[in-house]
Amino acid sequence: MRKTYPAEIAAIPGNVLYYPSELGDLAEIELIYFGRHSCPAIAKQNPDVKQSIVLSESLAESLIFNHTDIPLHLFIYGKSIHIGPLVGIFSSGFTGVSNKPLGERSEFFAKLLSLSRTTGCIPFVFGENVINWDEETIKGYVFDNDFWHINEFPFPNVIYDRLPNRLTENRDGPKEVKQKFQKKYTIPWYNPGFFNKWDVNERLCADERALPYLPETYPFQSMSVVETLLSHYRQVYIKPIHGSLGLGIHQILYDKHKDVYYCRYTNEAKENKLQKFPTLESIVKHIFHDRPLENLIVQQGIPLIRFKKRPVDFRVHTNKDSNGKWQVTAIAAKIAGAGSVTTHIKSGGVIKTVAELYGDDDEAKEVERKLSEAALILSDSIEKNLDGIIAEIGFDFGLDKKGQVWMFEANSKPGRSIFAHPKLKDFELLTRKLSLDYAIYLTEQTITKSISVPR
Repeated sequence: MRKTYPAEIAAIPGNVLYYPSELGDLAEIELIYFGRHSCPAIAKQNPDVKQSIVLSESLAESLIFNHTDIPLHLFIYGKSIHIGPLVGIFSSGFTGVSNKPLGERSEFFAKLLSLSRTTGCIPFVFGENVINWDEETIKGYVFDNDFWHINEFPFPNVIYDRLPNRLTENRDGPKEVKQKFQKKYTIPWYNPGFFNKWDVNERLCADERALPYLPETYPFQSMSVVETLLSHYRQVYIKPIHGSLGLGIHQILYDKHKDVYYCRYTNEAKENKLQKFPTLESIVKHIFHDRPLENLIVQQGIPLIRFKKRPVDFRVHTNKDSNGKWQVTAIAAKIAGAGSVTTHIKSGGVIKTVAELYGDDDEAKEVERKLSEAALILSDSIEKNLDGIIAEIGFDFGLDKKGQVWMFEANSKPGRSIFAHPKLKDFELLTRKLSLDYAIYLTEQTITKSISVPR
């Protein structure tokens, strides 16, 4: 466990840093960093028995440092000491409202920023319009003592991508900010981008470890693909490549006794529909006539386990921890709403813990073991096969009647609806904490090992 130290600012002449005496003799130190700002300074052992960091007023002013209420890490490399880390959380949708600066997402960000003392880092939230590229400073939001404040910060050590949707991500502004921080300033940017379902499937198919968990999946190029999968599995799913929250998913079923097809989906009015069609062509004509088929994939249907006759799938969260290792941070069962094609809460889905679903403790533990094993293998595979620094993933898994685990989807910015369940509150905290713990690990790696930042 990395140690943290309280910081103070004192009326000492010159640029001076007193560092905790337990760190030994650091006579070689010439530069002090806070975020990406640095200042030449004299570094001395703190003569006080109290193990703390003391900055002179002029040093604190040069570094834009005023964080005397948060215990912080010290990273020592070469002739420099880095105080922090400073974690920029990049987002959009700022409202300008003082008590809800990010609208409905303000509560999530408030909870995330409130972990500064627990983790020993300084996180702040910022958008594209508050960056001073000339001064290399940012005016970001912090949440302290139940209030939002705007503070000025140097450029951060690392940036955590919390853009809310693909539409925002693809705008020129956010793309330019990301490119500039990565290319010009070589600041690690973690959790970039929303996953493309087809891209994820193709890349995982190249990894033998991942193959057993992947349903047959193809681009929707013709009805023959749907026909072939239906002949093998009697049900298929048609999904948008860039979809999320279960939107745009259609289940196609074939009744060979009546020689008819059924399509289950949720319409634009959020109503669950089940329609009967004589042919597959008539489904395409009525349901997909206004959709570009090249943006859809076709996936093998899985005969899922059921609870009270309703299909069940599982959400599993994984996060990188303070050692850069994958951890399973939450598992929940999701039960489909009546007539719904998905298990999402907005379509009537219900969240349960695995223990609540099974009742039997041994059976619940075995299911959690299987899901955890799959999640860790697939997290490692996604990290190795996709671009960028990936630090959290939300998986949607199915369990068929034979006990086989199937991966339906991997989300780089997973929704958090499962945490509304009272028994999952502690796991919600863990997912937030690890997202900042990983920032500390990434900072240390960047400073001490000069890691190359993935594309």
